[in-house]
Amino acid sequence: MTAVNPLNRQTIRWALALGALAGLLAVMAGAFGAHALRGMVSARGLNVFETAVSYQMYHAIVLVAASLMPTVGLPRRLLVVACGFWLAGIVLFSGSLYLLVLSGTHWLGPVTPIGGVCFMIGWALLIIAALKKEQR
Repeated sequence: MTAVNPLNRQTIRWALALGALAGLLAVMAGAFGAHALRGMVSARGLNVFETAVSYQMYHAIVLVAASLMPTVGLPRRLLVVACGFWLAGIVLFSGSLYLLVLSGTHWLGPVTPIGGVCFMIGWALLIIAALKKEQR
């Protein structure tokens, strides 16, 4: 019986690409917030915008990392679902905060916690994936 080289296992390439895109957009949003928004929004608005950027970047990084996790034996299916929740969290959590600050639309406030729950579900799925016995 030959051992399977973990580096030959299929990775989640779309998570790598979308994580890199989310990271790029987080850097751009951070620069926009630091330069263009100063003096245009309140200090509280800047703080909220920075929170959105930070959470987007954290989850961009975990998407990139998750794309490599199948190579160390973590279950691909669980990682795919976790990545989906992290992407939804970026859109719902960070996206709603960006729109809240930029448009002043407060009806988006209830969307933000849904994004936070998506982030938490993604992390819980990563815990399960890490503890799940590798299928051969």
